[in-house]
Amino acid sequence: MSTVTAGPLTIRLDGDPGPFAIALVATETAPGIHEIRLELTATTDAAPPAMSLRWSLPCIDLIAQWRGDGGGLTGHFPPDWGGPSTRARACSQAPVVCLHGEDGTNRLTMAVDEAVHLSHLYAGVREEDGTMACRLEPFPGHRLRGRRFAVVLRLDLRPVPWHRALAGVSCWWEGVHAPAPVPDAGREPMYSTWYSLHQAVDAAAVERQCAPARELGCTAVIVDDGWQTLDGARGYAFTGDWVPERIPEMAAMVRRIHALGMRVLLWYAVPFVGFESRAWARFADRCLFTDQRKRCGLVDPRYPEVREFLIGTWERALAEWDLDGFKLDFVDAWQCFTPDHAAAKSGMDIPDLEEAVVTLLDTALARLRGRRPDILIEFRQSYTGPVMRRFGHLFRAGDCPADAIGNRQRILDIRMLCGATAAHADMLMWHRDEPAASAALQLLNVLFAVPQISVDLHAIPADHRRMLAFWLAWWRDHRDCLLDGTLAPEHPEARYTQATARTAGERITCLYQQVPARLGADEPPVLHLVNATRGDGVLVDAAAPWRGRLVVRDVLGEVRADGVIDLTPGIHRLAVPAAGLATLERRP
Repeated sequence: MSTVTAGPLTIRLDGDPGPFAIALVATETAPGIHEIRLELTATTDAAPPAMSLRWSLPCIDLIAQWRGDGGGLTGHFPPDWGGPSTRARACSQAPVVCLHGEDGTNRLTMAVDEAVHLSHLYAGVREEDGTMACRLEPFPGHRLRGRRFAVVLRLDLRPVPWHRALAGVSCWWEGVHAPAPVPDAGREPMYSTWYSLHQAVDAAAVERQCAPARELGCTAVIVDDGWQTLDGARGYAFTGDWVPERIPEMAAMVRRIHALGMRVLLWYAVPFVGFESRAWARFADRCLFTDQRKRCGLVDPRYPEVREFLIGTWERALAEWDLDGFKLDFVDAWQCFTPDHAAAKSGMDIPDLEEAVVTLLDTALARLRGRRPDILIEFRQSYTGPVMRRFGHLFRAGDCPADAIGNRQRILDIRMLCGATAAHADMLMWHRDEPAASAALQLLNVLFAVPQISVDLHAIPADHRRMLAFWLAWWRDHRDCLLDGTLAPEHPEARYTQATARTAGERITCLYQQVPARLGADEPPVLHLVNATRGDGVLVDAAAPWRGRLVVRDVLGEVRADGVIDLTPGIHRLAVPAAGLATLERRP
């Protein structure tokens, strides 16, 4: 078969093309960045062949692979006979893998432009010769017959920090899948009812949390699962009718919450129609498959009546209840289909399932924005890839209750690829008997995302509320740097040991372990060091002298020290309490 070269790499095309003519072209689009375009054409309709692009590189100064799967074995090197590093499609994951060295330097970042349909990227160690065997399988799943198929593989070999290589991929995808602009409200702290109330979400319970949440700086409430049914089981047997059984006066509740200065987003399990719902009789034969454990079916969006039912349901809710947005959950459940499930049937107007999902979301956003231009749509990992940026404004970390480290990894994984789309932390919860400095770590580990609070604000002790008030106010004051500054996380293979955001005026470094924060010779005039650990003290490794003011605050925002600091080159220990903050202001 054909081969092309990309710098030191030789790319080989394997597989039987069948009736297709093959064109394989490699182009260096910028120094160290190569695009390999594979195009298949035929004179009659045929299914795309099972082909692969293969290449390898020596395992020299390779420490880990980053794949952004939100909590998986991010740094794991599988053997070359293992499974794919990524199984990416529109509704799940992103087709990208980054191989990097111990110092964080990119060795090879590979990405695919065709992010709608399923593709497999592999990076695994070949035991026989100690090389990293890589390959792209562009057509591994069920694809409809056609006469032309094309895919572009992007290979970045530049010796740049790994996060810069991923930022390049994100910008590249934006040229193919233009992201939806994020309303300002999507960048404000929110309150979520899920962990604090679960399904006990009547109007009184929701409103009881909204008043103190608003005082703390939350400007929206997400009303999660439970509002639509009186059933308290964790399954979805009664889901699908979307009648507010637990909050029958939904519009009145929304008006009262609006009067507090808060927006209201409502949860919907997008594909689920429960066996006990009235909608089941209508859509039982329009389901992709059924889930006996959840006791529901997953409706098939290839049918126009299914898409209209879902979009119409959201439109009516928006119009009748004056909502501000939706938490659209379980979109990634559609990734579970098999080729047997995906066989086209009579009555479908879009026979390709992944294209039908994209059409559903595209049409939904257009119609909802037509009614409310500043509508907010939240998506959850794993459907936070490049295609989903076209439809979602808020990308939330996958569920990780009371798991500060998992939440940190998830939000930083999202940040690496989401550009200006707002990354949101999973809802923050902790036990009310935790010391305030320990509870604060749930928030400090996700400062580079928009926080969502989900504790009973009337049940936590007073010092927890003081902690939230201080840190949420500080987060708001420094939001532009935290969300929009140049972000540089370190050691993803260790679930991130520290992360830094910079603007021209300030630098914010969150230290998640007792490792030094490196202070360069050319730093912004203000430096914030967040001690996101349970231990006292932070380390600073100064490359040049630093003289100025040092202010140290504890977890409640109380000033513990305020004076002059004069750092000489080398490592210094600053007496910053657990979950506290040090601010250094340079002065002549």
